[in-house]
Amino acid sequence: MSESEEKKPARQRILDTASEMFYRGGIRAVGIDAIIARSGVAKMSLYRNFPSKDALVTAWLTDRNAFFWRRWDQAEASRDGDPRGQLEAILDMIAATVLHPKWRGCPFLNTGTEFPEPDHPARTIILANKRAVRERLRSLAAAADAHDPDLLAQQLQLLIDGAYAIGQSLGPGGPARTVASAGRALIAASLADTQTKGAP
Repeated sequence: MSESEEKKPARQRILDTASEMFYRGGIRAVGIDAIIARSGVAKMSLYRNFPSKDALVTAWLTDRNAFFWRRWDQAEASRDGDPRGQLEAILDMIAATVLHPKWRGCPFLNTGTEFPEPDHPARTIILANKRAVRERLRSLAAAADAHDPDLLAQQLQLLIDGAYAIGQSLGPGGPARTVASAGRALIAASLADTQTKGAP
């Protein structure tokens, strides 16, 4: 463990370690003892910060959710005042994500697959993330004067989640590399439809 890692508070060291191990190996495959050994904290310290593995999982997803929205907000800010450009910037951000050599899939989709139980605490975070993505896409689609903002938002979300899944399976050489261009085609078609219907 590096000196900088040792200086981190125990909670952050545990969370960083769990994040790496959960993402690479899957949540069910990673035991608490392995996280303790890798992070270098005492078992008592882990359970003081995270009373259960489920609590650690939800903390990890909460952290991933915050990271996701920081990147989303940066993408939007890069084309401020241009809703269509903001949608395109978000697609570019997604493309960069799924084409990264360390990409192992969407943590929300991965976790949802591992924990399909509707009452699992992680499901609340997963559903909130996916619903917020759809709503923010819909809001930008409406601001861009899409013919049917709800439909375009659903199409783009389906495209994004599809890229997440196939990017994990087939890697950067697969169809995931087309997510940005495919999304632009959907946006262009929706806006063209609006212009056609508004023509005299």
